[in-house]
Amino acid sequence: MKKLIVLAALALGLAACGTEGTPTAQFDDERQSDISCMKHQEQTPGEEYFDEGNWDTVVSLSLLRYYTSNGAKPYCDGKTATDADQGWRKLYVQMGAEKNNLR
Repeated sequence: MKKLIVLAALALGLAACGTEGTPTAQFDDERQSDISCMKHQEQTPGEEYFDEGNWDTVVSLSLLRYYTSNGAKPYCDGKTATDADQGWRKLYVQMGAEKNNLR
């Protein structure tokens, strides 16, 4: 019984460590589809995204691919970039991508 309690405590501890510092906003890369216009991002990247130590390879590559391929396309609703869009665009440039790829 003691082993079960210890294992449960360890599992809870590891779960807590695994979620600490994990960025909460999600970037929508539209499933990497071939698109004719962009939809607006629903979530604004938090400050944790701008810390290079938090950059996740999968998220980073998704963001870079999306804006490199689609950044010059208009938004589907014909409006300009929202604050959420601007946040992701700022991160794209901070990652070293060309600002010229953005409309």
